[in-house]
Amino acid sequence: MQKKILIAVDGSPYSTNCLRYLGQLFHDLPDIHFHLLSVVPTSSTGSAAKDWLTEAELLNTVSSATRNLLVAQKKYMQQATDTLKRLGIAEEQVHTSVKLSQRSVPHDIIHEARQGKYDALLIGRRGIGKLEEMIMGSVSATILDKCHDVPLWIIDGQVNSCKFLVPVDGTSHSLKAIDHLAFILADNPCAEVTLFYSKALLGSHPVIEPKDFHTLWGEAWCEEHLRRPDSLFHAPKQLLIDGGFPPERIFWLETFMGIDPSRQILRQALIDDFGTIVMGRRGEEVSKGIFRGVSDRVLLMAEEVAVWIIG
Repeated sequence: MQKKILIAVDGSPYSTNCLRYLGQLFHDLPDIHFHLLSVVPTSSTGSAAKDWLTEAELLNTVSSATRNLLVAQKKYMQQATDTLKRLGIAEEQVHTSVKLSQRSVPHDIIHEARQGKYDALLIGRRGIGKLEEMIMGSVSATILDKCHDVPLWIIDGQVNSCKFLVPVDGTSHSLKAIDHLAFILADNPCAEVTLFYSKALLGSHPVIEPKDFHTLWGEAWCEEHLRRPDSLFHAPKQLLIDGGFPPERIFWLETFMGIDPSRQILRQALIDDFGTIVMGRRGEEVSKGIFRGVSDRVLLMAEEVAVWIIG
């Protein structure tokens, strides 16, 4: 099955980090396609008016600086396509578009991700401090807050490893994250996956009930793979194998260290040189309390690593 990834770019070094990440993971794999999207911000017209203006009409309302940025972004798209080609991704796998913002940059990116039914949305995180990001907001922070129905890949810094760390806890959002990973990494020749569970004091202590997953994977599969004493690790591994990922590149790790699972996840990623952390998260309707969710805290502290968040 063909996979479609939407990548939000702006010509910055953070966009270049995203391209290198894609080339590292998906070179010479023809069944995955990438759409590079650049949304140029506009401010001369109210957001309500922008809804009914055509692209040509909107272009007539913007400043010369915005027009110059539009031209620069279109030029960058050719450079980005050439970069991906050098990294082993064929030109026919790459599509590009540059658009003037209709509402806001995050809103337009999310709209495109939903409308195009992409399998994931990749964004690079700018190198501002985490405190400033919390206070001022950013494109990536806004998308993370508003977009719960499309898997998000957030790239922080330069990622140089094809090793994936996947925290598991037996919950539905944890197994859905594994399901997404299995689909994306099917037939991938370089990736390694380590299933990770931390018994940190503030972590969850899973009790898996197979009937809760019948609608996702069917009663027969759930009864076979979720009733086992080792189902916390076995079921995710089986999902990966069923998706076409080789079992010899699946590992698991359990630790009793630490008091906060989010810090333990990041510590493990640093120690063992994992390039990507893959996590599920609860729905936006679930109250996360003063400490927020584990995935939120991992993203808040993550540096020089990619974090996939599957809602």
